[in-house]
Amino acid sequence: MWERKETESESTETERPLKDAVREARIEVAERSGVVVDLRDADVARLDLLNEALDPLFRDIPDDVELFDRGVSKGDVPRLWIDVVAHVEMGRDKRQYRFVQDTRYGRAVLAESYEVPEVVAAITHYVARRLVERERALSDDAEHDVAQAVLRRSRRRRHWRAVRTFTYGLVVGVVALFALALLSNPH
Repeated sequence: MWERKETESESTETERPLKDAVREARIEVAERSGVVVDLRDADVARLDLLNEALDPLFRDIPDDVELFDRGVSKGDVPRLWIDVVAHVEMGRDKRQYRFVQDTRYGRAVLAESYEVPEVVAAITHYVARRLVERERALSDDAEHDVAQAVLRRSRRRRHWRAVRTFTYGLVVGVVALFALALLSNPH
């Protein structure tokens, strides 16, 4: 009895602000995603500049060294990969380069800088360390090969010593049996 019925004009007025709000929210989401794409493209462009600055360094690496696989990945977080465990990504302010390495204890930041030459110097130092580690590992392998050769030679000597001892024992045993047979047989 006291209820008031809405007319058609009043119902469309109440629906309209909601529709407008939904429309505005969709526009905001589209603008934000556009900004995110623009920021990602800017990150990729900065990483490409750093990648080009690293060209002289990677030209100096010998062709037979396959430790490094440099390239820009364009995922959610763009990265410039130096090798399997080290990469450069942009910092939170999108202007700072962060050179990081994944370790078994987590991610270690090797260098942070706004300047490309400083990051190139840090990457150069990292590459040099990796090359020295490779040389040491290869020399350890060479020493390991020498040790293996010495062990093989020692095993061969022991093997032939055992064969020789067995042969002497067999000959002595046959001679002893023959002598025993001669002595025990009455003529």
